[in-house]
Amino acid sequence: MNGRHTRGFTLLELLVVMAIIATLLTIAVPRYFKSLDRSKETVLRQDLATMREQIDRYSGDKGHYPESLATLVTDHYLRALPVDPFTGDSEHWQPIVSDEPENPGIKDVKSGAEGNGQNGVPYAEW
Repeated sequence: MNGRHTRGFTLLELLVVMAIIATLLTIAVPRYFKSLDRSKETVLRQDLATMREQIDRYSGDKGHYPESLATLVTDHYLRALPVDPFTGDSEHWQPIVSDEPENPGIKDVKSGAEGNGQNGVPYAEW
């Protein structure tokens, strides 16, 4: 080396390290996004179950279905309408109205999110 000390990395060494990092990212990133989608689906299922349970409690207590989802909040059955994890707000819930003339109101709720779950069923049908 004729007296010179070389410092740093060669271009080839940097390219090898970048190739290893890129390979690791191609393995990790899809798993990360898949786990994010799974967690959003879990939150959606839980939110729907909670709202449906509170609709049933409201109906049992008052003898009729709530007029709107906001009624569940104003009558303290829910603290607030949950945020749909896929739409990002609480305004896209799809209320299902009762077809019974003697018992009108909201009897069920579904997500307003577009797309399908990992099971292939559209979110709007959950």
